[in-house]
Amino acid sequence: MEGKTLARIGAIVFVAIAITVTVVEMTRKDEPAPARTAPALQPPADPLRATLRRCQQLGEAATRNADCRAAWAESRDRFLGRAPAPAPAVPQSGTGE
Repeated sequence: MEGKTLARIGAIVFVAIAITVTVVEMTRKDEPAPARTAPALQPPADPLRATLRRCQQLGEAATRNADCRAAWAESRDRFLGRAPAPAPAVPQSGTGE
């Protein structure tokens, strides 16, 4: 066989395969995507996230806000995987000494 004849046979085989694949793809029936019947679950609202958003909107004034400092401490503890720090002990008045 000469090179030209071999090239022609190769081209004919390629075209035949391309036509076959095209016909198979055109006759294929697409299955419709299943409809979602249940709504996606929404995670519960996180009050810490809302507080952090409010503090973000306060800007520099948030550095003097006790609620913002407490929210930042809780967020830092969550991020670092630590247990929240215990509240400082309040001295009791009226011991009489």
